[in-house]
Amino acid sequence: MTTHLTRAMHQIKKEILSLGAMVEDRFKKAIYAIKTEDLEQAQYIIDTDFKVDEREVEVEEECLKTLALYQPVATDLRLIVAVIKINNDLERIADYAVNIAQRYKTSAQNSNKFKYDYTAMAEQAANMLKLSLDALVSMDVDMAYTVREMDREVNTMRNDAYRTMKADIKRHPEMVEEIINMYLISRHIERVGDHTKNIAEEVIYLIEGEIIRHS
Repeated sequence: MTTHLTRAMHQIKKEILSLGAMVEDRFKKAIYAIKTEDLEQAQYIIDTDFKVDEREVEVEEECLKTLALYQPVATDLRLIVAVIKINNDLERIADYAVNIAQRYKTSAQNSNKFKYDYTAMAEQAANMLKLSLDALVSMDVDMAYTVREMDREVNTMRNDAYRTMKADIKRHPEMVEEIINMYLISRHIERVGDHTKNIAEEVIYLIEGEIIRHS
């Protein structure tokens, strides 16, 4: 039974990291679609969201099967609990990538008078996601804490975007719908950061056995 459990745990780790790589790639592509004004890529992100949903279900089913068959305890149990939560966060990040692509499509249909540079904010969120997955692979608690702190910078950039666009609305009230649509892109990026922070906190729980998300 120990051998079977070991194999099952290895498979769970493999699947969650594979999903993480897929989600990371989709988020980067959604941002790149805005930067390069690539409507086809934005549409691709929207049309293929089902692939992430399918993988998310597969990971959850693998976790539940392992719980039912082998009744893991201690470290193995903590890993499964953490993976189930990380799995959900990754699926939500993929949803926000779709939202970003949809917002870009909407803005491209308008006059597109207002263009905002999301590069720094998106790169910070993408780096957070990469580091959180690296922390999971290497079981590096310091890296996980670093990701948690990086989220503050994403929040600051979101607030800066809000102030900029609020000023633009005052100057151009006739364009309020388009500007709000553009602001929501920054909001979606910020939410990617929030879910990535959740992943880092699950890694901390996995390593230290301490729940810190409300601390």
